[in-house]
Amino acid sequence: MRTTAHGRAGSGRSLKTTPLEYDVEAIRKRFPTLEQSVHGHPLVYLDSAASTQKPVSVLEAMDRFYRQDNANVHRGVHELSQRATAGYEEARAKVASFLGATTPREITFVRGATEGINLVARSFLAPRLRPGDEVVVTTMEHHSNIVPWQLVCAEKGARVRAAPITDRGELDLEALESMITERTRLLGVVHLSNVLGTINPVRSIIETAHRKGVPVLVDAAQAASHLPLSVRDLDCDFLVISGHKMYGPMGIGALFGKLDHLETMAPYQGGGDMILTVSFEKGTTFAAPPSRFEAGTPHVAGAIGLGAAVDFLRELDPASIAAHETDLLRRGEALLTAIPGVRLIGTAPDKASILNFVVDGIHPHDLGTVLDQEGVAVRTGHHCAQPTMERFGLPATARASIGCYNTYQDLEALAAGLDKAIRMFR
Repeated sequence: MRTTAHGRAGSGRSLKTTPLEYDVEAIRKRFPTLEQSVHGHPLVYLDSAASTQKPVSVLEAMDRFYRQDNANVHRGVHELSQRATAGYEEARAKVASFLGATTPREITFVRGATEGINLVARSFLAPRLRPGDEVVVTTMEHHSNIVPWQLVCAEKGARVRAAPITDRGELDLEALESMITERTRLLGVVHLSNVLGTINPVRSIIETAHRKGVPVLVDAAQAASHLPLSVRDLDCDFLVISGHKMYGPMGIGALFGKLDHLETMAPYQGGGDMILTVSFEKGTTFAAPPSRFEAGTPHVAGAIGLGAAVDFLRELDPASIAAHETDLLRRGEALLTAIPGVRLIGTAPDKASILNFVVDGIHPHDLGTVLDQEGVAVRTGHHCAQPTMERFGLPATARASIGCYNTYQDLEALAAGLDKAIRMFR
């Protein structure tokens, strides 16, 4: 199966229009996990929105570090420490380039998007919050872009407000703009919804917020493996990504922050390597960003693996990945809506990678169990987005999510599994 790239609107950056060859079968061979069988069936992995599989190049990069270069970074003059430090900082430079940052100093390694948001909540937002202030988010946010703001607002006597979404799963932009007022201290918005697949027009949202003097954090955890990203084009103040959602390791991610913001922020945690000096008499002085926010021994192998994942994505080209996945998404929507009783949740015209659905009379967990027995891996539940579920009056849904390695045959296996489940429960 081969596809060609085409444009997509609303992502904050135009996709290439030059046709690009995309050989999905060759790509699949790079992912060892996909070669196995589950319950006697070839594995059909449709859970990439929860965590993507890892290509051999990522696994080898991490293995090579542990086998050849394993040492702590920034603290040794011996050869292994020098090589480890070089690999770690090279990975930072790769992430900075991938995101379009002005300098690698704008990239802080964190455990994932969740920790990045918590860092901003504690180090940037909390000192600026006063009683009566507000943080604005949207109803389609992941819990990670809700709870950190709730925690600091509760401490400061501020509140979190959520912009509504439509029945199709689109953000109500007029309502959002009206909610950004003189009391708003920060706007947090997801680029690509992990539940609905909606691609928010983040560039225009950021322009609106900036006109009112409000900084913006973009949750790009889902977007990073599906859409081209450029923090300079978006002009966001902060942006977070997670390695495990972009074909990289678990337990590593990155926070982009404009350097003028980072330089005003106090440390998030204390410990080694985030200091300049420590004294009982004179107190402690702190290193410049990003070291200021990377206390303790970092996940060096994870950072190197994340750098390898960036290399992988750039080799395939985000534009051709997006085109391939868009083709599968539209064909998957046609397959599922042709099955009696299946209802898609999230039907925005500008969306990516997510087939979120319910089947009349069958609990999503039962669907997931039947599909698993057919070798089809999907996610069931509230997807760490309970406010979104409440908006649609649902306790749970089933979610099939598409990655660069999926094929039309995977979607046919999903449809066949749903047919079997419907016959079993009716």
